[in-house]
Amino acid sequence: MDLQIVDLKLPPESNLILGQSHFIKTVEDLYEAMVNASPQIQFGLAFCEASGPCLIRTAGNDTMLQKAAVNNAEAIAAGHSFVILMKQGFPINVLNAIKQCPEVCRIYCATANRVQVIIASSDQGRGILGVIDGAAPKGVEGPEEVADRQQLLRQIGYKL
Repeated sequence: MDLQIVDLKLPPESNLILGQSHFIKTVEDLYEAMVNASPQIQFGLAFCEASGPCLIRTAGNDTMLQKAAVNNAEAIAAGHSFVILMKQGFPINVLNAIKQCPEVCRIYCATANRVQVIIASSDQGRGILGVIDGAAPKGVEGPEEVADRQQLLRQIGYKL
């Protein structure tokens, strides 16, 4: 078994959801989950098929995000993994809908941070072991940081 780290490339101002699924119908169901969750969301998705022709299946409503999702899926190249890249929305807007798709087995991360995917390779193929999402903590928030966090949540409309 070989281990490898794959750096994902997120377009500016985009968010990522990386997960694992189990069936070719994933592409259609994830597409429906995205468009039903938020009418203004822009997204591209790519799904690595793990049997049959083993193609990267793709869909979306934004060509640039769809192409970036395919590029990341090609870099990961792990069967039954999927990449969703989005703008004009946040993972929190769609994550429950994604998790409710019958084919979705796991969500590895949902983030706008720099992401590294830890891949294991064998004679059979490749699999995702986990992710490194962003950076390590630099300390514990104090009263000023608590106030900043609360203000940010109100600015972006998640708290009143």
